[in-house]
Amino acid sequence: MAKDYYELLDVPRTASKTDIKQAFRKLAREYHPDVSKHTDAEARFKEINEAYEVLSDDDKRSRYDRFGHAGVQGQGQGAGGFSGFGGFAGFDEIFEEFFNNVGGSRSAGGRRGPRPGVDRKVDVTVTFEESIFGIEKEIELERMDNCEVCDGNGAEPGTSTVRCPQCSGTGEVRQVQQTFLGSMVRVATCPRCNGRGETIQTPCHNCRGDGRIRKRTTLNVQIPPGVREGLQIQVRGEGDSGEAGAPKGNLYVIVHVKDHEFFKRRNNDVILDININVAQAALGDKISVPTVDGPVDLAITAGTQTGKVFRLRGKGIPRLRSDGSNSGRGDQLVYIQVEVPSHLTEEQRKLFEQLAKTLGSEIQPQSSNGRGFFEKVMDFFAGEQS
Repeated sequence: MAKDYYELLDVPRTASKTDIKQAFRKLAREYHPDVSKHTDAEARFKEINEAYEVLSDDDKRSRYDRFGHAGVQGQGQGAGGFSGFGGFAGFDEIFEEFFNNVGGSRSAGGRRGPRPGVDRKVDVTVTFEESIFGIEKEIELERMDNCEVCDGNGAEPGTSTVRCPQCSGTGEVRQVQQTFLGSMVRVATCPRCNGRGETIQTPCHNCRGDGRIRKRTTLNVQIPPGVREGLQIQVRGEGDSGEAGAPKGNLYVIVHVKDHEFFKRRNNDVILDININVAQAALGDKISVPTVDGPVDLAITAGTQTGKVFRLRGKGIPRLRSDGSNSGRGDQLVYIQVEVPSHLTEEQRKLFEQLAKTLGSEIQPQSSNGRGFFEKVMDFFAGEQS
């Protein structure tokens, strides 16, 4: 059952509007979620606010006294009748000012001060091999750097900054406002010094008092082994300079990897498709296959079929940890395609005709319980093929 509004505010039914407002102010301070330590603060605050929204309005209170909750349904309760979290227009704004003053979690009106530098992003492209083994790349970017004339101070050399006369160097100004909760102090950024606490009498001729200028700069960035397409590398403190000594922003290097002529990547494995002829597949052979480390010998077993996968362990991509270090490498998977010749010489045709006589021409359907070619391919992509 819905709780009685008078009980929620702890006032008698004969309470005046002043009594109701005072009771609400007291409970609102106690249960506001931004400052309350009660575990049910948010739910209690909503109930208190709903009760006040009804009992502070003469018409709604009259209907509530006559018909109970049924008389005020749809008049601000539940689904969207309240304005924001406060229950009526302006409530959130008043509480924001109040909790800024007492150090609550809302800080929109608090002191801004010198702003930190903005983060920058830059794209870099590496080859497939460079993404595997890592490389140091030289990159260029534009960013806001400290002015070399005033050394980021903003004042013309030979002059100095002075304490802001409006905020006395605090960077913020205070205004007393009267609200239904009483007198409250609103703290805001000083409009004269923009929160710096000091003003510039003679601005630097090079940066016009900002303390920073836009520059094009060159940096060397280490690309770690094992990076993949789209990875972002954070370089701390290489973004824009902050205002008046505030911290610098960061640089984010977005890595793009060029496609390779032969190799593909799947997680930490390198994939290579190769074609062998029917004689190599039937009789077996020892072939040389390329890897990112250079060519290696691979033994093709007799009777190799299309879809067979050979695994070259440790010839894959380094496993990159979140801290930039590596933990071993993946493998290279060599995927076999048996190539049937489409054009034969006269001698080759005669040899195949002789072979055909020994093999016969009877067709043997595969068992439905066995694994066909496509099932093997699916197993390969699921990582079940060794």
